[in-house]
Amino acid sequence: MLALDHIVLTGKNVEESSTKYGRRFAIKAIKGGEHEEWGTYNYLAYFSNDSYIEWLGIQDSQIANNSNNPLIQHLVYALENDVFGPFQFALRTNEMDNYINHFKEKNIPFHGPFLGQRERPDGTILTWRMLFPVYDYTKEMLPFLIEWGPNASPNGPSAKSLSNPQAIMNLHYGGVDKEQFKHIYQLKPKRLIKNQFSLQNSKITFNGEQILKFDLV
Repeated sequence: MLALDHIVLTGKNVEESSTKYGRRFAIKAIKGGEHEEWGTYNYLAYFSNDSYIEWLGIQDSQIANNSNNPLIQHLVYALENDVFGPFQFALRTNEMDNYINHFKEKNIPFHGPFLGQRERPDGTILTWRMLFPVYDYTKEMLPFLIEWGPNASPNGPSAKSLSNPQAIMNLHYGGVDKEQFKHIYQLKPKRLIKNQFSLQNSKITFNGEQILKFDLV
């Protein structure tokens, strides 16, 4: 089963945004690192259910504007149109190759996988792969799949000593057809609550709105 990996937020100044968010909700955020190949950088806040928030900002606009990575393209569009806050999220898998085969067999258009890496403060290199079902980021959003490399912990890049006690227990999501979502990600809705999908560590509630929200408890 898929797990919630992280939610991506942006703003005019992501360091400032992460600091303000931390003060408001009593959480600690740390500088993640730089992605030179995409012209971006991030700040991160880890949570007890092996998920995290990523504040993603642009460091080199020329590189970012020319990126073929759908997440970076979506980020550029969001900032150009003053769309701040949560705009994308990632679902964690350790079976990305199976999803690639699923997409091919079911004629689901996709981009990737894209390879990513960044250097940790201790000098070790963190690697991952990202897979994107095709969507029109000017109108909708489909979450991307992420698979972490061998230097990550079993549930992603977080260290327990950096985790906040809170957890992201529910995402409120909409803007795409629920049956389409079910087909793409091979998830089944709950029996009694038909507008919810269960994840390993959280749940997704379809709200019929295009604005992405989440509950931090």
